[in-house]
Amino acid sequence: MPDDGVQVSVPVPRHREPPPAIALDFLDAVTDRVAWQLALDAAGVGAFVWDVVADRLRWDGRLLDLFGLDQASFGSTMAAFDRCVHPDDLPRVRDALEQAVDTCGEYEAEYRVLLPDGAVRWIQARGRALADRPGGPAVRVVGAAYDTTAVREGEARIGRVLESMSSAFFQLDHDWRFTYVNSEAERLLGRGRAHLLGESLWATFPAAVGSPFENHYREAVSTGRAVSFEAHSPAVPDAWFEIRAWPSPEGLAVYFADISARRAAQDALDRSARRLALLASVSEALTSTLDPTEGVSRLASLLVPQLGDWCLVTLVEDPHAVDWRRGLRDVAWSHTDASRVETLREYASLRLGAMTDASYLARTIREMSSVLMESDAADKIAAVLVPGVARDRLRELAPSSAMAVPLRARGRTVGVVSLFRGPGRCAFSTADQSLLEDIGSRAALALDNARLYASQRDVSEALQRSMLTDPPRAEHLEIATRYTPAGEAARIGGDWYDAFLQQSRGPGGRDVVVVVGDVVGHDVQAAAAMGQLRGLLRGLAVHSGYAPAAVLSGVDVVMESLRMETTATAVVARFERHPRPGAGAGEEVVLRWAHAGHPPALLLEPDGAVTPLADVNSNDLLLGLDPRTPRAERCAFLEPGSVVVLYTDGLVERRDRDIDQGIGALAELLRDLGPRVQDLEELSDLLLEGMVGDGPEDDVALLVVRLTTT
Repeated sequence: MPDDGVQVSVPVPRHREPPPAIALDFLDAVTDRVAWQLALDAAGVGAFVWDVVADRLRWDGRLLDLFGLDQASFGSTMAAFDRCVHPDDLPRVRDALEQAVDTCGEYEAEYRVLLPDGAVRWIQARGRALADRPGGPAVRVVGAAYDTTAVREGEARIGRVLESMSSAFFQLDHDWRFTYVNSEAERLLGRGRAHLLGESLWATFPAAVGSPFENHYREAVSTGRAVSFEAHSPAVPDAWFEIRAWPSPEGLAVYFADISARRAAQDALDRSARRLALLASVSEALTSTLDPTEGVSRLASLLVPQLGDWCLVTLVEDPHAVDWRRGLRDVAWSHTDASRVETLREYASLRLGAMTDASYLARTIREMSSVLMESDAADKIAAVLVPGVARDRLRELAPSSAMAVPLRARGRTVGVVSLFRGPGRCAFSTADQSLLEDIGSRAALALDNARLYASQRDVSEALQRSMLTDPPRAEHLEIATRYTPAGEAARIGGDWYDAFLQQSRGPGGRDVVVVVGDVVGHDVQAAAAMGQLRGLLRGLAVHSGYAPAAVLSGVDVVMESLRMETTATAVVARFERHPRPGAGAGEEVVLRWAHAGHPPALLLEPDGAVTPLADVNSNDLLLGLDPRTPRAERCAFLEPGSVVVLYTDGLVERRDRDIDQGIGALAELLRDLGPRVQDLEELSDLLLEGMVGDGPEDDVALLVVRLTTT
């Protein structure tokens, strides 16, 4: 109660009876109608009813607004509606209405209407035809329509963009049917929209089934992720496409561009790179050796399998032979299939003797031109072989295409390269022929250079060996000599050895002088200078009887006087016999030596000790530098069984080992072999083999002396 004491009465509402059910139903119906009308208004949907029998058409206000009309200006007949529809769309709309009426079914159409002000609006209409009794004909069509102009204009803008793209685009639905194709896609696919829209991708392009296209498209759909790839088109010959496909609610959108020109350019670039790489490897292989046979053997291995499945290389060894076949020799062959190498080897050993004068090889040599057989090579080659084993082996090798390229250098053919491909490979092209001719010209020049070098080398070696005479016989000495040319370009040089008798000024009679020297240089001039210097030293020593140091000094003076423009290293050693003091004491041997910039000789004593015979100092100059330099001389007493080793630097010096290390290795080898190997010739061979093996990097002169008795 309030504090002021005023009593307030609160009215209590009276009990009301619930409304009857029919009132609630009416209220619900009104509510639903209002809600429905509000939804229609919000969506801008208008309604229509067409009395088919009376041809009376009723529109609501919303629909009249969509057509830009009012009730007074609308004629309320189907003819009035027809006048509003765009003439291009009217036949399609009437067909849809008639179909609905005839089937008492659904009606749907999207069309343009012409507004009174001349504007155009897109309308989407849907309805249903109704009958007045079950199974009766349609008497009324009820429906609704709404404005789709904005949607259509957006689609039109998108369509214009898609149509103006330089890239192709198409859309597939979930059943892989085309729903949109732009003009560029029509061009690249070779089919128009009329033949594509609504059709299945796989039925229209069956070659795509199982291809990368299907694999990637299905991957995009199954994973929901976009894919990007490049592939050769099964629909367009010799065409390559870059494709991007991404899934969408409507299906799969595919963008693709023709990259055939780019791929062709890339392929051409790759071919050019491979060609240059092959030419570089051929040049390197041919110029890295001066052995003609080894060079062409490498050529056969390089051409297979890059250019052909198998290859034969033929040298023209005697271009003036009465029978041209006898002037040829197959020196190299190669096959990609290891199981056919033996067949190829047998064919190579027999084919020259089985060739007729009409053979492609004879034609290549005679005309100095290439021969290209793009097809039926086995039949064409077999036709110019006499029947026999060679022809049988050719049939087993089964070439489908072939070409023969002459190796021409300095106006003559020095060889022929014959290249073959089997049935599983494309035939040789004129581009292949051009490449092989380029390779052939390089090979020919390298081959001819190797031959010229070999000829020059043989002359130099023959000249050099002619001046390396056999050592003299001495009752108290064994002498073994070796000369080994280098294996590569520096093969012929100025290395030499010599051994001769010198009249002794003492009671010993004649002494033995041994010399090992090395003229600076590796060519014919060095060999010629070596011959001059060797003869000069020998003549001076024999005539004068000088000791080793005086001999070297005399050579220096003569070289300056004769203006010999060369320098050389040398070691001169003399084995002198002297009587021992006392009656009947016998003889002793003294070794006297002098060096001129040369590696030290080694002395192996009977107890196995190895001693370098040198004391290198500032006066140990090369010959040909200063004739006024004093020459040092040393001497040592030798015991029976002692071994003296003289050599040039080629024996001890290598790219991976300096000369001091090499001298140490030679001393160790001599210490190991000397006591065990009694034969001096065998010892010399073992020293060479142990120090340089089969491929010396420089030429080597070796002279080994053993004292037998005194």
